[in-house]
Amino acid sequence: MSELTLTLIKLGFLALLWMFVLSVLSVIRSDLFGAKIDARAAAAVPDAKPSKASKQQKKKRGQPRTLTIADGPQAGVSAQLGTEPVIIGRGSDCQIKLDDDYSSTRHARLFLSDGQWWVEDLGSTNGTYLNGQRLTRPVAAEIGGSIRIGRTTLNLAK
Repeated sequence: MSELTLTLIKLGFLALLWMFVLSVLSVIRSDLFGAKIDARAAAAVPDAKPSKASKQQKKKRGQPRTLTIADGPQAGVSAQLGTEPVIIGRGSDCQIKLDDDYSSTRHARLFLSDGQWWVEDLGSTNGTYLNGQRLTRPVAAEIGGSIRIGRTTLNLAK
């Protein structure tokens, strides 16, 4: 091979290495500081119509007031839901701090909007599941709902 070919191969590998390093830094940054949320998209979500499947299911009366860890390393721990948003994750700034290797620093958020509690994934790596369905947008939470984050399952109760 010529000297030019070897130099081009070296530069190509160097460019790939830098792309890998930058993508790793991007993942670390989003895990530490959370994903950016467009305020316009978040404000539009509470107006979403319930799906036909949720209409067909028997709705339980009232709003959830308690969030209990039902399964996982911290089973039995519970927290009262007030009017403030609740951040769930491994971070020290989270209201519900999980000891779960599969949860992100700021994994999910529960928030009250128009008298209804909503669950939102905050760009986590492993995802947030409400009643077995992966969240791609904020979804209304009801009493008896089950939130799974990593190996931890949280239940909403009255």
